Amino acid sequence: MAESRSFLQEYGPSSNPLRWAGAIGGLILLVIVVGFIALTIWAVNSERPEPEPEPEPDHGMEVQPTPPPEPPRVPVTPAPVEPDAAAPRVAEVPAPTLDSFGAGGPDEAPLFSGSDAEFLASTNPLDVWARDMATVVDAPARALRAYANADAHLRAEQPGCGISWTMLVGIGRVESDHGRVTGGVIGEDGRITIPIYGPPLDGSPGVMAIPDTDGGELDGDDVWDRAMGPVQFLPTTWHLYGRDANGDGVADPQNIDDAVLSAATYLCSEGGDLTTGVGWWTAVMTYNNSVDYGQRVFNLAETYAGYVP
Repeated sequence: MAESRSFLQEYGPSSNPLRWAGAIGGLILLVIVVGFIALTIWAVNSERPEPEPEPEPDHGMEVQPTPPPEPPRVPVTPAPVEPDAAAPRVAEVPAPTLDSFGAGGPDEAPLFSGSDAEFLASTNPLDVWARDMATVVDAPARALRAYANADAHLRAEQPGCGISWTMLVGIGRVESDHGRVTGGVIGEDGRITIPIYGPPLDGSPGVMAIPDTDGGELDGDDVWDRAMGPVQFLPTTWHLYGRDANGDGVADPQNIDDAVLSAATYLCSEGGDLTTGVGWWTAVMTYNNSVDYGQRVFNLAETYAGYVP
């Protein structure tokens, strides 16, 4: 015991207070330095971006292509142009020629009707054109393919007509937003997933009175006629101009391929040379007898004509 007290007296805090105070201060300083270093390392590591996860192996599965993002929407506003004064300008990017893809029509190879993935991977010039233009034109690639197909057919069938895919896109946008007005989409077979019907033409204020002409077979109404499909054909007009564009043996007004080819045929039969102001306006006013309507289609066609992917 005596020896312990002797040791404490010689080396304890009371033996040399300054030495012990320095030792304790040094220990505290060491703890502070170590803590600061640890805090710095933590801060640096927390600022580092998380590494991207390694892609999972596909185990031989084919990677599916993804469609491009949709371009900005063009406002549907009337152009400051009077009827017969001018036609929209020629498109910077013409549709492919019929010879280049050789599809469509009941007497030819049918239009592509595969899956969406197959359409995105297709090397057919019509499909490639539609996918490319869908990067700049605010319309689905599947709809653009229908517009280009109709353009190509009418150029081959009636070269003096001069109809352009831009006019057809404009009509499709104004009439039904390319088949999407009811919330549906264009199916892989070209048919609108939610059929489109206009209001009954029953003579209400601002509405023509057209009693039923098809027994409700096409428009689902056996009392009054209704416009139908993505480009809004009346049953009587469809009976005259309806065409089968995809080779399935049926002319279907709710199928965008059939409807657009039929619309192009109708426009060419009514307008003559659509590259002239008189011809273009005669055709569009026959389709819908409204100057405001024609000016809206004109504005869209004029805008789309300048788009280049």
